[in-house]
Amino acid sequence: MPAWLILILVGVVLLVLGVATNIGSFLIWIGVIVLVVSLILGLVGRGRSRV
Repeated sequence: MPAWLILILVGVVLLVLGVATNIGSFLIWIGVIVLVVSLILGLVGRGRSRV
């Protein structure tokens, strides 16, 4: 499993847990950050493999 896919899954889990719990805003922000980083890593990895 690629690292960016694992980060996407972790981000989605954090978003779901953030919505379901009382400390939601903190977990939602962490989930969003993890999702953005994983998308950037996925795009950079694709760009490197094409060159």
